[in-house]
Amino acid sequence: MTVGLLLDEHYSEMIAAALREQGDDVVAVVSDPDLRGASDAEVFRFAAGQGRRIVTENIKDFRPLLLKAAASGTDAAPLLLVPPRRFPRGRGDRTAAIVVALHAWLTRPDVAERPVEDWLV
Repeated sequence: MTVGLLLDEHYSEMIAAALREQGDDVVAVVSDPDLRGASDAEVFRFAAGQGRRIVTENIKDFRPLLLKAAASGTDAAPLLLVPPRRFPRGRGDRTAAIVVALHAWLTRPDVAERPVEDWLV
C-alpha cells in the first residue's frame, strides 16, 4: 500500500519531485497556489481530506491540530515529524538527505501501519 505525503512549506518542490521520480506519491505545499501561505489548520484539513500524511518540522503547531482532531472525531492528517536538528538548514546535502530518508520511510514494509504521529529519524 502506498502512502501519500504532503511536504510542509519549509520543504522545496525539488524534494517532492525527486521522490516522485522514484515512484513515491509526494506533493509540496509550495507547489500548490491554494496552499502556499495557507494557515497550518488549512494545510491540515487539506491533507486530511486528501488522505495525505504531513511531513513537517513544525511540531508545536501540527501536533495540537492532530490531538484536537482525534479528540473531536474529525478527519485527521497523520504526521511525519522531522526533528530540525536531524536535517539542519544550510547544510549543502540537506535536500538529498531528506529525499533518502523519506524514500526509506515510504518503502518500509509497515508504512501503512505506522502511528498517526511518527518520526523521521
